[in-house]
Amino acid sequence: MRLSRYFLPVLKETPSEAQIVSHRLMLRAGMIKQASAGNYSWLPLGYKVLRNIERIVHEEQQRAGHIPILMPTLQSADLWRESGRYDAYGPEMLRMQDRHGRDMLYGPTNEEMVTDIFRSHVGSYKDLPLTLYHIQWKFRDEIRPRFGVMRGREFYMKDGYNFDLTKEDALHAYNRHLVSYLRTYERMGLQAIPMRADSGPIGGDDTHEFLVLAETGESEVFYDSEITDLKFGNREIDYDSHDQCRAVLEEFTSRYARTDETHDEALFNQIPEERRRVARGIEVGQIFYFGTKYSEPMGATVQDKDGNKVPVHMGSHGIGVSRLVGALIEANHDDNGIIWPEGVTPFHCGIVNLRQGDAEADAACEDLYAALTAAGLEPLYDDREERAGGKFATMDLIGLPWRITVGPRGLKNGVVELTSRRTGESEELAPDTAVARVKEIYGV
Repeated sequence: MRLSRYFLPVLKETPSEAQIVSHRLMLRAGMIKQASAGNYSWLPLGYKVLRNIERIVHEEQQRAGHIPILMPTLQSADLWRESGRYDAYGPEMLRMQDRHGRDMLYGPTNEEMVTDIFRSHVGSYKDLPLTLYHIQWKFRDEIRPRFGVMRGREFYMKDGYNFDLTKEDALHAYNRHLVSYLRTYERMGLQAIPMRADSGPIGGDDTHEFLVLAETGESEVFYDSEITDLKFGNREIDYDSHDQCRAVLEEFTSRYARTDETHDEALFNQIPEERRRVARGIEVGQIFYFGTKYSEPMGATVQDKDGNKVPVHMGSHGIGVSRLVGALIEANHDDNGIIWPEGVTPFHCGIVNLRQGDAEADAACEDLYAALTAAGLEPLYDDREERAGGKFATMDLIGLPWRITVGPRGLKNGVVELTSRRTGESEELAPDTAVARVKEIYGV
């Protein structure tokens, strides 16, 4: 993409309504525009990041054996009355009627709808285990939407639902999701710590939230500092193995880590004082096991090996896809702007032409652009008639992890400059070597 042809409405001033870093930088970098309180239009740069996060979530869900579907945003109130949640959910649910007077709602979550899909098509234990998931827009009518996409009313979410014959099988699904989430977040360049949490309106006894440590987090968290040393890395896990998935769960949850809602001061004080940490965290996902909470009242049963009809054991598992965009910025920024991790960056590399209109500089930039594109990478070429300082400021603001700077002086010596956005370190390289280095970074 050439910046002269791209839609990137960056702002020089920070809008007064933006209270936290991610909201300020998303507005300034031209990623979003507020449509109404808590609702945002996703502009091209923000939309690219959103789709990159969504792609990683899809890949890791399917790696774990989960099957994608797509359910509608509007749901029938009758399904929620079956589960008993229609009146219990509260004013966060946006209720409405269609033209025939039927009660409808804009889905805040999908337990009832997916249970109805399951009971309509699955009747035997032979069809289990089964996990269905989708990534869809949700709506919760927050009383005070704020912090941009971190606490909006409309948000993009991956929610998955497992159906299993026994509690043991359903807890394996819980463990499997925990493993897949660890992989998902690390691929995005985030450390998301699983913490014992409260189940809220979803229900159930077993639940962990995944939180990214950040000063602007909405939750106070208490944890053993040892947990921040844990990395999942590139280890291979057999998702069908109960033992392997349980071992990962025990590794990442055996140390104390809780939100303020479940914090136990007595247990916390048993940790050596030098390892006790109190901080703020941003919730980016949550997993639940809730047994037969929905299957029993909604008649989601299967025939077991003995021919008996039994309610299935269920759980639900969510990742805040749109919220992750804000969380990533909160965890990756400096005074000049965003610093995207390579896994989610909207463009792999920026190309800055210091002397637009200079024949040699223009040709070198075109060659770099063509070489990177041919390698399957997406460069963003700043080919605007703009001073160098403005081009650098834009690149720093939008946060591309790597920048190749091309100017007549360097070209006389046969080099261009490759700069890391995260460290600020630059290296002079021959153009083809710079391309090779970027390809190596991204593994292409």
